[in-house]
Amino acid sequence: MDEALLRSLTPSVLTVLVRRGADFAAAEDAVQDALVEALRVWPADPPRDAKGWLVTVAWRKFLDATRSDTARRRREDRAEEEPAPGPAPALDDTLQLYFLCAHPSLTPASAVALTLRAVGGLTTRQIAEAYLVPEATMAQRISRAKRTVSGVRFDQPGDVATVLRVLYLVFNEGYSGDVDLASEAIRLTRQLAAAIDHPEVAGLLALMLLHHARRAARTASDGSLVPLAEQDRGRWDTASIAEGVVILQTALARDRLGEFQAQAAIAALHADAPTAEETDWVQIVEWYDELVRLTDSPVVRLNRAVAVGEADGPRAGLAALAELDPSLPRHAAVAAYLHERDGDLGTAARLYAEAARRAPNLAERDHLMRQAARLNAGRGC
Repeated sequence: MDEALLRSLTPSVLTVLVRRGADFAAAEDAVQDALVEALRVWPADPPRDAKGWLVTVAWRKFLDATRSDTARRRREDRAEEEPAPGPAPALDDTLQLYFLCAHPSLTPASAVALTLRAVGGLTTRQIAEAYLVPEATMAQRISRAKRTVSGVRFDQPGDVATVLRVLYLVFNEGYSGDVDLASEAIRLTRQLAAAIDHPEVAGLLALMLLHHARRAARTASDGSLVPLAEQDRGRWDTASIAEGVVILQTALARDRLGEFQAQAAIAALHADAPTAEETDWVQIVEWYDELVRLTDSPVVRLNRAVAVGEADGPRAGLAALAELDPSLPRHAAVAAYLHERDGDLGTAARLYAEAARRAPNLAERDHLMRQAARLNAGRGC
């Protein structure tokens, strides 16, 4: 059973049901039921046309649920619209579905959460971690979003800013999490950049390309994480870096700065440095100051503390860190790094171990545990 194929077909099947009049929540349930049926049936009897099969089964599941609903009489005429089994058009509706999920009846935060869950394939836990909220809180937010759009016709697509936020979070999950979604996010952002002349769309595409260019160097042969300063820069994708820089420069020349352009500028400065020691940390701090002005994000302030520590010394970085909430994800890891650079190895080892316990994925946890063990071994502990 090719689960990757099922995942890739899900957005298009969902779009077909929505276009045929299914409300979003019911369509999503029907598609999930069809996927379960596919997992049961396909190993013994694979269909000739996978998408056509899923559309047919999902539509039947939707109709079955509709008939049992209290509004059955108002929807009976839809039974005549059941599509006959057969080939479905090979159309990529994923980006359109992102816009439809960003419906004006939803707040931007709810639209992003709903799209990440229904189209991006992320779990509620992954979305909650991206938003820095408890999983139960995010589950309630997604449930409310589904109730809000239940019965709403999806003929008013949402705005570009919300879709950009979704694509950014999908890319981040693919880049640093357990599910590889980064390439898909880049593909969709390319489509969006080709369709819309907007500096922040270009900024996001540049940011993705610059980060993705380092992908091959981010892990060692045993799967362990390799920090940016220790990466083999010869393994970076120079073509992606060059493309990202050109796209960024074109966007910045329009003098309509946004957060994705600022983040891409930081990534470009890292990519431009021949070695870690030659990184222009002073300019990176200046870009982080712009990001703080644009977003006032605690995560941005956390990353800025690292940059300040590199530009002005670890104690300056610790002073910037002291202004932030210690419960922030990766706060302990940043504090450990700055304390190590300041020579306080005991505190650094303790904080690395604390950060490992809070790590969002196995690779990061193992990396932080090795850092703690390295410092403890050096101190004879």
